[in-house]
Amino acid sequence: MIHRLLLTSMTLFSLATCQTQNAAKTETATNVTQNEVQTNTQTTTMTQPKKGEPEMSTGLPPDQEALDTAKKEQQQASTDKAGVIYLKEGENKFLKEYDMNVTFKRLVEDSRCPKGVQCVWAGNATAEIELMGTYTRPVTLKISTTNNASKGFYTTQEFNGYAISLVEVTPETTSAKGFNALKGSYKIALKFEKGTPVDPKTQRGGTTSK
Repeated sequence: MIHRLLLTSMTLFSLATCQTQNAAKTETATNVTQNEVQTNTQTTTMTQPKKGEPEMSTGLPPDQEALDTAKKEQQQASTDKAGVIYLKEGENKFLKEYDMNVTFKRLVEDSRCPKGVQCVWAGNATAEIELMGTYTRPVTLKISTTNNASKGFYTTQEFNGYAISLVEVTPETTSAKGFNALKGSYKIALKFEKGTPVDPKTQRGGTTSK
């Protein structure tokens, strides 16, 4: 009888111990799973950008030269509104605000002092421009960077009620690249002023194209 009671007691004790160990293992596994879920949630929250913030993208830094070019074009566009028009050699533009078509045909001469060289005379550059108004025939004008009537240099010419001046010629010549080397790559800036009186000594009429 005593042996049976001892056997029954040991069996019940063993079952209770097993149940306690299983419960502890289950609780531990549950806590580990909850911690992993919480950690993953925090990591996801940290890596995602806040609403309204721009996402960071990988890539190369912007090309500084391209940015400088775009900035210069914007500056030139704003200058165009002030009456200065930029033209490449051989380029043609219709200027709606002036009711005329303008073509930078070529640079006739460029005797300007080369960059980095000391000269007695600053030199001169002359551009050949073809203009045609809405109701006029084409007219070819030669406009220079200096005034010298004896040599036929005029900084301002008049056409269709506008005084047109040559205010810039680029690029500059250098000791390595002169006029012949730069032909075809010149760029000029023309300034248009309406109703501006022109001094007869610094202005000469153009030739009409047939």
